[in-house]
Amino acid sequence: MRVNVENIVSEMETFDLVAEDDSVLEKLLEHCITYRLKEEGIVNEWFAFSATRGGIALNADNVEIFEHEILSKKANKSRPATVRQNNRAPMQDLNTLEELVQAETEEENLLDSYATLSKAGSQKRVLTTPEHPQSKKVSITRSPRLLFSPASFSPSATPSQKYSSRANRGEVVASFGTAQGATWHGMGGRSASVQLLAAPEDSITKRFKYMFQKLRDVRDVLNDRIEELSQVLTDHYNIEDFRSVAMPAQEPVTFLGQIACDSNGKLNAKSVILQGDLKHSAGMQVPVDLSDLKDYSLFPGQVVALDGTNSTGRRVVASRLYEGVPLPFYQPEKQSEQEEAFEGLEQQMVLVACGPYTTSDSITYDPMMDLIDVINRDQPDICILLGPFVDSKHEQIENCQLTVTFQEVFKQCMKGIIEGTRGSGSHLVFVPSLRDVHHDFVYPQAPLHCFEPLKEDKERVHFVSDPCTLNINGVVFGVTSTDVLFHMGAEEINSPPGGSDRFTRILKHILTQRSYYPLYPPAEEMNIDYECFQLYAQIPVTPDVLIVPSELRYFIKDVLGCICINPGRLTKGQVGGTYGRLLIQKWNSEEAHRQTPCMAAQVVKI
Repeated sequence: MRVNVENIVSEMETFDLVAEDDSVLEKLLEHCITYRLKEEGIVNEWFAFSATRGGIALNADNVEIFEHEILSKKANKSRPATVRQNNRAPMQDLNTLEELVQAETEEENLLDSYATLSKAGSQKRVLTTPEHPQSKKVSITRSPRLLFSPASFSPSATPSQKYSSRANRGEVVASFGTAQGATWHGMGGRSASVQLLAAPEDSITKRFKYMFQKLRDVRDVLNDRIEELSQVLTDHYNIEDFRSVAMPAQEPVTFLGQIACDSNGKLNAKSVILQGDLKHSAGMQVPVDLSDLKDYSLFPGQVVALDGTNSTGRRVVASRLYEGVPLPFYQPEKQSEQEEAFEGLEQQMVLVACGPYTTSDSITYDPMMDLIDVINRDQPDICILLGPFVDSKHEQIENCQLTVTFQEVFKQCMKGIIEGTRGSGSHLVFVPSLRDVHHDFVYPQAPLHCFEPLKEDKERVHFVSDPCTLNINGVVFGVTSTDVLFHMGAEEINSPPGGSDRFTRILKHILTQRSYYPLYPPAEEMNIDYECFQLYAQIPVTPDVLIVPSELRYFIKDVLGCICINPGRLTKGQVGGTYGRLLIQKWNSEEAHRQTPCMAAQVVKI
């Protein structure tokens, strides 16, 4: 029996429902025919729908919403799966392609086992023996090179021609210590130990909430830094007291504060101001005249103590600048059995590389594969690998040309490195970068989190924060992937010009300011959470080795007894870059004269 309006009205009377006009009844009749419903069924559906919305009126607008939210969705659910299925072939990723190839191979092997003699003879099937096993189509599950095939991430990717045709592979471009005749081969991490120097509760071990920062909190952090360093300067130089920067002083007195610029431009000798602390100067600031200083090096954010006069209270004429004081080297309060064991160990090899691990014109990760070959060849005890691993500045990432998510690219990258170096036994230390597009864009930066290594690899794989301080077999490493050298080099001023090496000056500032990033205000690309910065971005002790990768030229320098190395980046544009390697050995801590544990270091072209 066909549905009609009279039966719909009869069913509506059961629930005391009244339509506003006849057009609404015609619409309900149309829906009954379209969705193959009886009069009782559509009235029951409407009553349930209106009851959930507080008994809404039965009018044309509400019936349209009812049709969209209830009837059409129920029809889609009841439709057979074969009708709903998208006719387009699903997009395949690397893992599904592996499964398809594996299934195809198994199917071929099954068909071969049922083949007739004539068919088998016509195929000229190759006999397999233990000496000559049959080659499989699927070797990609354990091959790190094929994990990064161009089709894995971007259909338009092609290997970099400039990188593949590079010259001087393996050339040593910088050396330190007894590098000549050194054996650059480790023990495969057999006796390596990698630990955070600070306790886990004093280190970033997981992600944290940010973007809840107040200007008052930033001010308090900056003022605390001034007060902490002022106590160090007072004790070291026997300074009696500090004078307010805004109080007139006809005789030379000592002022305390933070260097800043009087405008938004770059700092210069005429734009230097001294921002006083809250205790002595109530946060007041005055310009500084540097004309009487023969030798100085300043940058915004630097905490300084200086002698000078301030005859009017409006300008300080500086006559002496006190140099900062570095922290002591690490000395355990009570030497444990493990610390004593470190002193008797043979020298350890540490490899250091910094991303990006792809050339700018390709996403094939060929440089990373070459680095994995180096690790398997030299078997370093520890490999410190700094980001970016998925570079936000890569052309194909900026233009959204990848076929998979950034997290998926990173997971394949980690899988390739960890599985590709499993035979070497090397410990792998992964440090994130603010240029990692898949990771939190805040400094200090939590460890990389979206990859979980297999159980067999967990002991040798370490994810740490940026920055971090590591204890590697009793030798302290300070590590940061942020290009602090480039940022500070763009803001630092010195006199006389060309009087000393710029890298040495900046490194000395980092060690004496006791911070992995002492610049304030920071570079535009930096997002700093200053509460976490105060807790986790300070240097706890002067490290034995400081790793500061930069876009600037690679180097190895001894600064205040700390071996500072810029290993360069593994790629520079479309060409290959460099990586670093060190030989370290823990010396007897009871010796009167400290000896650097870094025996030798080199920067090598990939």
